[in-house]
Amino acid sequence: MAQLTGSHDRYDLNVTGQMAREDLMDTIFQVSREETPFISNIGSEKCSNTYKEWALDALATPDGTNAQIDGFEFAAEAQETATRVGNYCQISAKQIRVTRRADLMKTVGGKKELARLVAKRGVELKRDMEAVLLKNQAARPGASTQAPLTAGLPAWLTSNVNRGSGGSSGALSGTTYGYPSSAATDASGADRALSEATLHNIIRSCWANGGRPTMIMVSTEVKSRISQYMFSSSSRIATPFQDHGANRKKGLTVVGSVDVLVTDFGTVDIVPNYVQRDDDVFVIDPEYFALGVLDPMHVEEMGKVGDANDRMLVADYCLISKNEAASGVVADVDEDLAMVA
Repeated sequence: MAQLTGSHDRYDLNVTGQMAREDLMDTIFQVSREETPFISNIGSEKCSNTYKEWALDALATPDGTNAQIDGFEFAAEAQETATRVGNYCQISAKQIRVTRRADLMKTVGGKKELARLVAKRGVELKRDMEAVLLKNQAARPGASTQAPLTAGLPAWLTSNVNRGSGGSSGALSGTTYGYPSSAATDASGADRALSEATLHNIIRSCWANGGRPTMIMVSTEVKSRISQYMFSSSSRIATPFQDHGANRKKGLTVVGSVDVLVTDFGTVDIVPNYVQRDDDVFVIDPEYFALGVLDPMHVEEMGKVGDANDRMLVADYCLISKNEAASGVVADVDEDLAMVA
């Protein structure tokens, strides 16, 4: 049907400029994830130097032949010295510049533009720190032309590991002491499927070495592979369950995810982490890790330069591995392959 003659329609309002008022919601929506599972589950320690150090020790293997005669003669036994290890602090920052005029504007969301960006960059910086702590990188002291680096979790784990063909653990600068001067080496061959037996062996090994792992941390893809396997006929572990509830009119709840695994050596939560890479399945005792803080994340107001306002968010931190033997890793996992027995 044709438009009526002489109609002044919606499109005529645009002829001499936009005469229709905009209908803009006064909210800014973002769906990016903000949680930091690793940082949130470990403790924190204060640093007073850019190189944080601590000492490691372990008990001797139980001796079932320890029997002495009545009135035995004293003979001094060999004693062990504690091992001194450390990590360098890394500087991470976000830099913001907003002009005076831009900050004066009434913007969508109701916040001043500088305040909005400071809050947003603060969340981003914390996510960056999570990614750094889980990165397979060696520690580096840094120099006037080189940024210092803190060794990430994969570089620390050497005692309880299962790697693909050609893969190897990182190493300390003094072989048995010092800082992780080399990161772990990925498998030279193809990645492999995660197996239930391998995962349980790492948990058992952590327990045997004195750890009490409470968390299996994996990428989102691997988390799905674990749940799919646990409900398969191969695992004989999980059972699909429907909760009919008291009022069936509200619908049925079908449980199709495995978030907690009860093993012979303790109960562990299976935690997805959107930051970590797919290759690593970490078995973690959070008690033996901490975020070392030389300078906590904060906002610095920079000197005035021109007609703009400058802010810097900065954090100076490291990963403290109080004893890596309490945790472990199944490395070189192919996230596209189904989990196997």
